[in-house]
Amino acid sequence: MDSDPNTSPLAQARALPGAVRAGIDAGPRLAVRAARIGVARMRRAVGRAVARSPRSLFLRELVTQPGSVGAICASSPRLAARMASHVDPAATGLVVELGGGTGVITSALLARGVAPERLVVIEQSDALAALLARRFPQVTVIHGDAAELARWHVQGLLPPGADGAALAINFIVSGLPLLSIPLPVRQRILHAGAQALAPGGRLLQFTYALRGPSPWQSAGLARLHSERVIANLPPARVDVLGQG
Repeated sequence: MDSDPNTSPLAQARALPGAVRAGIDAGPRLAVRAARIGVARMRRAVGRAVARSPRSLFLRELVTQPGSVGAICASSPRLAARMASHVDPAATGLVVELGGGTGVITSALLARGVAPERLVVIEQSDALAALLARRFPQVTVIHGDAAELARWHVQGLLPPGADGAALAINFIVSGLPLLSIPLPVRQRILHAGAQALAPGGRLLQFTYALRGPSPWQSAGLARLHSERVIANLPPARVDVLGQG
């Protein structure tokens, strides 16, 4: 026996008052709209989280400033720890980091025991300098050119000691990609660092060139020790330099 067409679901829906039918029809559309809004909100939240990520920021700076960032990967914690191991945290002078990046080496220096009031980090990138200032509020973060280090020191623009007198720069820890920096700029940085380093001080530089002299040797520093950090990506070399 044929079913009565008036009892079919479609017929029953058509028999409902208009307002009720509109609510039934709108249900799926509202659900889809709500789902799209939820996805959009999630994407915005993820985007904000990624934007605040140090690694994401590092990659953006690498794209926009390849000459000053210089490496496809930020320094690894192992490499940073090896560099920090050559710093004496009991020394009374300043520790100056050139090219703070996202703060991997800064963190290692603080973990080594360097007092934050004796640590100065110089970073040329606006965005990375701002990140460093947020991450390490007790550390002196200078947004500027590492080639100005000697002038800043002579003019007393770096943190003084408890008595207000200028502190010697006992350690310079460089994460600068010297080999990718144009030669005239590189030479200014090299001479400024060599001039600012206190007698008996030590300068640490990592490089991805596993062989050959250190650029700092052209500024009069002697290479005292080298070691390779194979676990970094790519493998790196840490040079310890001084005035001999």
